[in-house]
Amino acid sequence: MIHVLAMITAKPGLRASILDIMRANIPAVLAEDGCLAYGPATDTPEAGPIQTPLGPDSFVVVEQWASLDALRAHAAAPHMQAYGAATRDMVAARVIHVLSPA
Repeated sequence: MIHVLAMITAKPGLRASILDIMRANIPAVLAEDGCLAYGPATDTPEAGPIQTPLGPDSFVVVEQWASLDALRAHAAAPHMQAYGAATRDMVAARVIHVLSPA
């Protein structure tokens, strides 16, 4: 199994727009071969001192894939290429962590 944490920072005020485009794409991603989980997450309000907030312009996409090959196919999928093109000018920064169970 492969875990992915994609840390996305939107340009100021554009997080909601990116999330709208992402939510429209989620059914196609979940239908991909090898997709076990895929969805965005934002800060939990009032989580207290245990949390290091991402902030109002950031979110994380939490993903699980059956294999690295499934993840590679996901990255090359036409709907992901379209998502990338639609959001490219809205994103200030993107950091992707591809992880294996320890």
